[in-house]
Amino acid sequence: MSGSILKHSLSFDVEEHFQVSAFESPMRRRHWEQFESRVESNTEKLLSLLDQRGVHATFFVLGWVAERYPSLVRRIASAGHEVASHGYAHELITAQTQVAFREDIRKAKGILESILQQQVLGYRAPSFSITKDTMWAIQILIEEGYTYDSSIFPVVHDRYGVPSANPQLHQLSTPAGLLWEVPPSTVKCFGVRLPVAGGGYFRLYPYAVLRALLRKVEGEGCPLVMYMHPWEFDPDQPRMEGSIVSRVRHYLNLDKTEGRMRALLQDFSFAPIRRVFPQIEQMLGGDLIPPPLLDKASIHASTSSAFLN
Repeated sequence: MSGSILKHSLSFDVEEHFQVSAFESPMRRRHWEQFESRVESNTEKLLSLLDQRGVHATFFVLGWVAERYPSLVRRIASAGHEVASHGYAHELITAQTQVAFREDIRKAKGILESILQQQVLGYRAPSFSITKDTMWAIQILIEEGYTYDSSIFPVVHDRYGVPSANPQLHQLSTPAGLLWEVPPSTVKCFGVRLPVAGGGYFRLYPYAVLRALLRKVEGEGCPLVMYMHPWEFDPDQPRMEGSIVSRVRHYLNLDKTEGRMRALLQDFSFAPIRRVFPQIEQMLGGDLIPPPLLDKASIHASTSSAFLN
C-alpha cells in the first residue's frame, strides 16, 4: 500500500532505444528500420507492472512508434491509461523550423487520434526541447489543438532546460490562447534547483536519496510530475556507439530501474496527468477518456472557449 496521500502524475515517453537524442545522427536516423525493435515488449512489461499495482499513467507515444504498432497504442488506452503525443520523428524542436515542427506534431496527433478515435490533448517534446529559443512552439501547439504541454524543464542542462521557468503547473499565454504547462519535478536545495523527475536522474540517485527529495516536493503540497522511458526497463538492449557521456547517461543502472520503480509505486500514489491536475480535467468535463474526434475548426473553438470561460 502506498505511503503517499497526495496524488502524483506518472508518465512514460514511448520511443525505441535507438531513437534517443544522445545517440542522434543523420546516418543513424536513416537506418532506424534496421535496428532491433524492442519498444513493444518493453512497453508491455511496463503495462504489466502498472497493472499489478493498479496504477494508471500518461503515455506520450511517438508517432513513428504508433504508426508501426497501432495495437500497442490501443492496448495502452484500453488499460485505462492516458495517451498523449511525443511528436512524430523524435526531432529536437531546437533543430526544427516552425513549419517542420507544426507538421511533426500535426502528423503525430493525427496518427494517434486515428488509432484511438478520440482527441489527444497532451504533448511532450523530445528531450524537453522547448527552451527560451523555441518558445514559439507553445502557440503552434495551441493552434494544433493541444491543451497541455509537459516540455519545459526548469533546470540547467547542456541540452535542454529553462532555469527561470515556473516549476509548478501554470498557464502560458499566446495570441492563439492559453496552454497548461506541466513541468517535470524539481526540488530546490541550497539555492540550486535539482531535477528529480525521473529518467537518468531516477537511475543516478540512490533510491533512498531520491525518495527523500520527492518527499520534500510532496511536503510543499506539489504533485510530482515523473517520467520514464520503456527502454529504461531493458538492461539487455543492444548497445549503441556514442560518446562516453552519452553512453553513461543512457545505460547507467538500467538493471536497477524496475526494482526502483516497484519501490516508487509502493511509496507514492500515481495517476495520469489529467487526473492529477483538476484544472486540465475540468476542461474535459471530468472524463478520463477525451471526447470523440471533432473537425479541426471545432477543436480550436472548443479549446479556446474552455480557456476563456
